[in-house]
Amino acid sequence: MSRRPARTRTASVVLVAALAALVGCSAGGGAGATPPAHVVEASAPAPTASAAPAGPLGRSLPVRVRVPAAGVDTGSDGSVLGLGLNADGTVEVPSEAEADRIGWYEKGVTPGETGPAVLVGHFDTARGPAVLKDVSRVRVGDEITVTRADGKTAVFRVTELEQVDKDAFPTAKVYGNTTRPELRLVTCGGELVDGHRPDNIILYAELVATRAA
Repeated sequence: MSRRPARTRTASVVLVAALAALVGCSAGGGAGATPPAHVVEASAPAPTASAAPAGPLGRSLPVRVRVPAAGVDTGSDGSVLGLGLNADGTVEVPSEAEADRIGWYEKGVTPGETGPAVLVGHFDTARGPAVLKDVSRVRVGDEITVTRADGKTAVFRVTELEQVDKDAFPTAKVYGNTTRPELRLVTCGGELVDGHRPDNIILYAELVATRAA
């Protein structure tokens, strides 16, 4: 489903891998992918003109994710899943039974820390629509907020939307090291082909504010 993570030069662990095919992110499941030998670092994109990026926060686990434009609110009960690694070194995804929940790669940076925090959610599964079923409603400039265990809410603004074939996943762009706090929200997309969605939809966002939860 994804490629193996690797450590970057920063103190925090950043996922430098591609979610090349999200397992179960379709009506019939997904396929694995061979990890690359190494990945070059990606430079951070220029900040948007509408808001200057906010300063970084310390490490604190995410407990709630909201994407208002897509009707997503995971609730305040700490229902953000912690995702680790499968036995083959690929990144876990939420199970089909947890398709209504967002997962966070827990070996990477937490949302608000310097670097690209990675969130993963299903568009649909064999059971039907999932948490990110309305991701197509999100536009550049929309907010994604992540409430953290320290009581702070990290406010991110979407800077780019991208839909790419899973075989051409932009690994360095998504997971390369950044100089400021950023967020990636990854799901599946595209018309069903043999029971699978062939694309990934990627939302890129940058931290623009911090407020009390």
